[in-house]
Amino acid sequence: MAGSSDVSTQPTLTFPVIRGIQAHREYYVAMWTLRMLRQISIFNEDELSPELRAQRTLNTARVPEICDYILGNPEDYVFSALTVSIDSDVHFEALPGQDKLGLLQVPMDARFIINDGQHRRAAIIRALEQRPELGHESIAVVFFLDIGLERCQQMFADLNRHAIRPSRSLGLLYDHRNDKAQLAKLVVMKSDFFREIVDMERSSLAKRSRKLFTLSAFHNACADLVSGLATGDLNEDADLAREYWDAVSKHFPAWGQVRENRLSASEVRDGYIHSHGIALQALGKAGNTLLHEHKANWKQKLKKLETIDWSRNNARVWEGRALIGGKVSKVTTNVLLTTNIIKQALSLPLSADEQQVESANLKGRH
Repeated sequence: MAGSSDVSTQPTLTFPVIRGIQAHREYYVAMWTLRMLRQISIFNEDELSPELRAQRTLNTARVPEICDYILGNPEDYVFSALTVSIDSDVHFEALPGQDKLGLLQVPMDARFIINDGQHRRAAIIRALEQRPELGHESIAVVFFLDIGLERCQQMFADLNRHAIRPSRSLGLLYDHRNDKAQLAKLVVMKSDFFREIVDMERSSLAKRSRKLFTLSAFHNACADLVSGLATGDLNEDADLAREYWDAVSKHFPAWGQVRENRLSASEVRDGYIHSHGIALQALGKAGNTLLHEHKANWKQKLKKLETIDWSRNNARVWEGRALIGGKVSKVTTNVLLTTNIIKQALSLPLSADEQQVESANLKGRH
């Protein structure tokens, strides 16, 4: 318990904290240097069975990615607080004239159990091996007093209950380090047409959504479009991509009708393949070849897009390509098979991968 008198007679760790109250229980917030995360022993539960652990086991595959994030962004990385349970009596000694600021004394043999942040800690320790100078920087740590395994497990469940991962579109919208995300956002912002029909927040569209595409789908399509064509100048690359997509949009009148609120987006998505992310990405892939092969007259070539029967009812063409059992499939093979239909209409050569999946598809139909 906080304030236990016998703690002070034992060897202790002592660090400044702010004391708070949640649900009638004391908790403490401290600032630990990153070096302390390595120096202070954290109880390892990995050898215990799930029912005896207070935390999931460490997923080592996640650690390098987080470590690279720290090392790659030393001037502006950011981490939220770690949440830690202390399985021991502790003693809080308030500073003179204070009741919330003070020193927390924790026995040297206390067990620290991470309720939230074990992957951040592991990544920080790995980053310190390469950049020891980061050791003086700090991270907030929230300490709760552990009153048993059941309470500790409940804390883990509660902390993760409402931790909803943001949609991929919203993540891309707010990501200022990802060049491809920056390109897609700039293209949408520069295009009067696509600004009205691309949802910048959601990665899946609701039935009543007035948008046709998501930013995450548009991101994939733009990345494929400029592959091998990008100059490195973001504005120049965005201008090229915007010019292409604006030219493409002229051959899909239904897109314009959705933009003008003369057709509902859901009605168009229900009826046509061309209004799904798979078609957008396929148009990006085909467009890349078109811009490579026909630099002078690529816009005129796009007219052939109108010769494709994009109706979802056209199972002879789309089943097994863009559709599996009548449902749109976004897996790589289906993207390539959809790309092939567009390339064939535009008289463009297939890549080796595209030819391989095309041959396998044709063989499977016989």
